[in-house]
Amino acid sequence: MTLTGRRSVLQVHPTRRCNLRCLHCYSSSGPEVDETTELAVLQRAVADAAALGYDVLGVSGGEPTLYRPLTELLRTARAHGMRTTVTSNGMLLTGRRLSELAGLVDVLAISLDGVPDSHVRMRRDRRAFTAMERRLPLVRASGIPFGFIFTLTQFNVHELAWVADFAVTSGASLLQIHPLEAEGNAVDALPDAVPDVTEMLFSVLEAARLRSSTDLVVQLDLVERGSLVARADRFLPYGDPDGDSDGDPAGRIGSWLSPLVVETDGAVVPLVHGFDRRYALGDLHRAPLSDLARTWDPAPFRDLCRRVHTELAGEAGPAFMNWYDEVTRASRASLVG
Repeated sequence: MTLTGRRSVLQVHPTRRCNLRCLHCYSSSGPEVDETTELAVLQRAVADAAALGYDVLGVSGGEPTLYRPLTELLRTARAHGMRTTVTSNGMLLTGRRLSELAGLVDVLAISLDGVPDSHVRMRRDRRAFTAMERRLPLVRASGIPFGFIFTLTQFNVHELAWVADFAVTSGASLLQIHPLEAEGNAVDALPDAVPDVTEMLFSVLEAARLRSSTDLVVQLDLVERGSLVARADRFLPYGDPDGDSDGDPAGRIGSWLSPLVVETDGAVVPLVHGFDRRYALGDLHRAPLSDLARTWDPAPFRDLCRRVHTELAGEAGPAFMNWYDEVTRASRASLVG
């Protein structure tokens, strides 16, 4: 199962330290959180991931620019032929830091949560927008391709037009629209802000309009039910809708599971940060990724995906959905085995 196109993504969260305490932070990061992953652990995981078929390293957090050995981690990925992405709040992208990242980052994704007042409110820091905006000339000068990530909530689809205009004016090439998930800080801080099906529909229409009216690459992280039915192979791990295995789950896991996520404490989980640990491959502090992939039994995960797919693809299923969020929530509500 891969919704990341022809790319297979290893996503790592090397630190939960951040200069902000965002309302929607899925990893509950902040200035007081000092949890990090040792560089050697991640370098070994990157090498193993490349051998398992992963060709993209995505670095998130926390704020990745606060991870001191970030450039060494990116160099390791480059040495193994991987492309790289870094997701940042943009406030700490100094000229010096950008010069270190130049040539090591294929896409720099900067968070933008709407008009300035909305961005500040979500980021809980009055400097969040102005500090990020002030760094953008430096980002352009660095030559690193960049885009913006917009978190869609129940209340902000009308701000997408402004966000797209800002992205174009800033020289960005990509706008990613990602629905809010009830994870981390959002569970308590934004209990009613997860977009419903109606809001998702409006976002689909607005994304289509933006694609036709701008030069931005607009990526909307939603799945239409018809696509869920017609392209079932994209949603079911290493097999077709009838359950016939056509992959190699024990070897080249990168050919059918993307993203694969390394959380800050070393846990390796499918799809997204916060996936239920009962489905985890294991802990990088106890065994290398190559061993975890070889010994992991993917059957419970596969069964989970099949159950969710059957429910959502039925006639009563929603018109649009965040597939990863649906599977993640189901992982917590089900029993393994």
